Amino acid sequence: MTHAVRRNDERSRYELTIDGHLVGIADFDAQDSVLVLPHTEIDAARRGQGLGALLVGGLLDDVRARSEHVVPTCWYVREYMDLHPETADLLAD
Repeated sequence: MTHAVRRNDERSRYELTIDGHLVGIADFDAQDSVLVLPHTEIDAARRGQGLGALLVGGLLDDVRARSEHVVPTCWYVREYMDLHPETADLLAD
């Protein structure tokens, strides 16, 4: 299984692909160097496989690389960040 998380600025979302197939998205609203993250979604047939964690982990890695911050209004992103305290520095003030 080959996976990739990429930022799609045209659609204001991060996309998770598995073997070249889109299986998950995380919408964002960019406000300068802060991304508000209101919604994540994994294809219904692929849920329960840990793909949400791959998606959110990948997007947070990208946010860190871009020196950006996040406001996690999506419950899943908030829960992920709560379980991974090493991501706390990415929270916007």
